[in-house]
Amino acid sequence: MPALRFIGTNSRDGDCPTLYEVEGTDQILVQGDRVTAPEQLAELRHVKEHETFVTVPRELLVRFAPRAEPREVIPFPEIAHLFREFRHTAWRLESRRGYASDRNSPAWALWKAGGDVTAEPPNTWRENVAQAAAEGRRFERVRIVDEPLTEGQRFLLASGLGNVAAGEDIRNLPRAEAERLNLPAHDFWLFDSRLLARFVFDEDDTTLGVILSEDPAEIAAACQARDAAWHYAIPTHEYAQRVPSAM
Repeated sequence: MPALRFIGTNSRDGDCPTLYEVEGTDQILVQGDRVTAPEQLAELRHVKEHETFVTVPRELLVRFAPRAEPREVIPFPEIAHLFREFRHTAWRLESRRGYASDRNSPAWALWKAGGDVTAEPPNTWRENVAQAAAEGRRFERVRIVDEPLTEGQRFLLASGLGNVAAGEDIRNLPRAEAERLNLPAHDFWLFDSRLLARFVFDEDDTTLGVILSEDPAEIAAACQARDAAWHYAIPTHEYAQRVPSAM
């Protein structure tokens, strides 16, 4: 059964109406108030027994309905150049409770053994972040975290301090707050507010690839999620003081 991906909602209370994409298909699932008025149902055409009907505000479709056909999943290394070539901002939303790439890294083993991962030697990522920062370009990231933190989130909080020292602005947002804000439940990078790279994972938190999009509706939704998340997220150094066990 294909998974659903939250696209957007204009509900203020976390209810309907909401749009979802049926992953891997060209289908959109619409959540709204069921139509029950007999006079309206009588006017519908070619109704099948298994069909039902809902209403949603026009604004929801205008703001969030995808304008383009689904795109293929491409390997993550194929977008590596974007992290060097963006002009202004590279912004990331992280929503998962753990990542296979972290668990398979040498830093994870060091951290599990009680080692200090906040002062790892420079690596390619941090060198690129430092260069971008020197040029006035920004790497920014919001991590949605559980309370209490999962093991994977505690690792990221500890290791992320090295990225912050290199010039990346990483902030943390409690999951309850993210749900209140109706933030997406998927990871993505947003480059210069015009190109979206949405991650695709398997059930073991392994990255299968990314889907690139310049669809105006998807870009607008990502920008809105960024603005809301950034307003409420807590800088890493400040958040780390609340969770001393993560260090």
